[in-house]
Order: sequence, then C-alpha cells, then structure tokens
Amino acid sequence: MISKGCEQCAKGGKMVLFVYGYCDQRDCFYCPLGENRKNVTDVYANERKVESDEDVIEEAKRMSALGTSITGGEPQEAMAKTTRYLELLKDEFGEDHHTHLYTGITGGRENMRRLSEAGLDEIRFHPPLELWGDMHGTEWEEILHIAREEGLTPAFEIPGIRAEPEFLEFLDEGAAEFCNINEFEMSDGNYRRMQEKGFELQEGHMSAVEGSKDAILEEMASHEKVYFCTSVFKDAAQHRNRLKRMAKNIRREFDEVTDDGTLVYGKAFAAPERFEALGVPEQFYTVKSDHVEVAWWLLEEMVEDGDLDEGEIVEQYPTVDGTVVERTPVA
Repeated sequence: MISKGCEQCAKGGKMVLFVYGYCDQRDCFYCPLGENRKNVTDVYANERKVESDEDVIEEAKRMSALGTSITGGEPQEAMAKTTRYLELLKDEFGEDHHTHLYTGITGGRENMRRLSEAGLDEIRFHPPLELWGDMHGTEWEEILHIAREEGLTPAFEIPGIRAEPEFLEFLDEGAAEFCNINEFEMSDGNYRRMQEKGFELQEGHMSAVEGSKDAILEEMASHEKVYFCTSVFKDAAQHRNRLKRMAKNIRREFDEVTDDGTLVYGKAFAAPERFEALGVPEQFYTVKSDHVEVAWWLLEEMVEDGDLDEGEIVEQYPTVDGTVVERTPVA
C-alpha cells in the first residue's frame, strides 16, 4: 500500500520542510542528519534556508508542491513553529495541500489536537528501536488511537533495521493505517556511528546497508498496508521527479531540461553587443553582470563558426542554490 503522502512524494510533489534540528529524546546511531542540520533551530524548505514565511511559499511554488512533509530533528519539540507553518501552507494552498509529519515521540493528546487543528493530515511515528516488539499496552499503542480520535491518520515510518512483526499486528488491529519501511541507509551524518555498530554498505551501493532487506521483504513487505521504500527509488524517482518539477517551472526558453532534472545552458564571457551584432534572438540568451548565458547548442555553433573564442556548457540543479553539476569547456 502506498499512502497519499507517498504518492505525492513519488511524483516529486512533496516539499520537505525541516523545522527544528534538535531531538532531545535519544541519539539514534542511525540518525542521517548532517552537521549542518543537527542541533540547529534554522528552518529549511528543501535546500532553501528560510528567512521569512514568503521563502516557504516561494519554494512550494518553485516545485508546484502537491503537499509538504514536516521533519527534523523533532518537530513536536517546536510545536509553535510547526503549527504555524502548517497553518501558513493550508491558508496559502488550501485543504488539498496534503501534509504529513515525522516524529520520534508520542507527544500526547494536546499535541495531536494542535497539529490536527493546524492542518496536519497524516502523522508517522518512529518508536525507539529498543521498544520494537514490546509496544502493546504502552503510550505508543495509545497515541495511535488518540491521533485518530483527533482527526489525524496515524501510521508508522521506520528504518529497515530488522523485520518486526509487531508493526503488522498494529496494522491488523486497525490502530495504524499503514507502515512505511525505508531501506536502511548510511549517510555522511551517520556513517561513522553505523560502522561502529558493525554495519557495512551493500556491495555496489552508495548508501544501502548490507543485511536486513531480504528478511523484511519476506516477512513484512507482502502485507497490503506495508510499503518498502528503497534507496534507489528515493534517488531515481522522488528526488529526480522533484528536480524535474522545479526545472519545468524555472527554465528559461533556452535552457534544456535533462532526464535527471538538471538545467543545461551555455556561458560566454563576450560583450552583450557581440550577440546583438550577430543577430542572436533575445529569447536565446540572457545578459548577466560579467557574462552572457545562452542556449548551449548555439554557443557551440558560435565557437565553431569563429563568432566566439570560447565558452562553457554548464549543467546545474534547479534548486534555489543552483549547485553546478558539471562545466564543459567549449573552444
């Protein structure tokens, strides 16, 4: 089963809103947060550091967001901020803008009510690893029912560390709506701690961890309410599709959008007057402070014909920081 939030994510339509980098409950050895996000109070909408509410709205529009996922750190430890952003998004984009939140604490009824009233649709709980298999009769069972009573869709979202049948029991009992299992991964933020625990990368993979995948697929993933999200899918579908949505929205007439969702254009350091003198149509180039950006194929033609001495073909992400992927000299 794939939830509405995951359907939107697969289309690249979920904006990721990082609201709070602290998580005081525990220091999970597998926490993927990098140093720039861990233990900070900064807010990020995708890659954009948020300085104002308008930044959040602009980033959502940049990617034609269908919804937003709220993450951290621990969003429930910054409830005023979390609920304010939920209200902002619902007010701007309407009730159809689907929102879900990741949390590693139960939070209690008051938090569930506040989140629901602010516009949260779906809450995904990640119980501490040490409690897996022993959650019945605890606050973790109770909060599933409380969340539902307060109008939220309760679910689990866990890392694929090991197969755990208790999550299936909660699904069968109707307490949780679904369970997402993310393929266990190493990141820059957790690599050292993961190695200390004896985990290693799968051969031929950049992030997937060797170990539990086969058991999880065999024992859990066949359940109709379980969805196993692979590291390959996250990169190949979710991330790439989000880039494509951005690229489609921000591309200039002469930018080429690649299959990976990057933008390709030419860059020349000739005077703008050179382009005017050659009769280059205005839609094929843009004048910057110290260079001219132009259709990449036109740049190649102009260098080949001797109209320009040199230039470069630039490939970059359509994100707000415009990270350059590759520069190819043309001479």
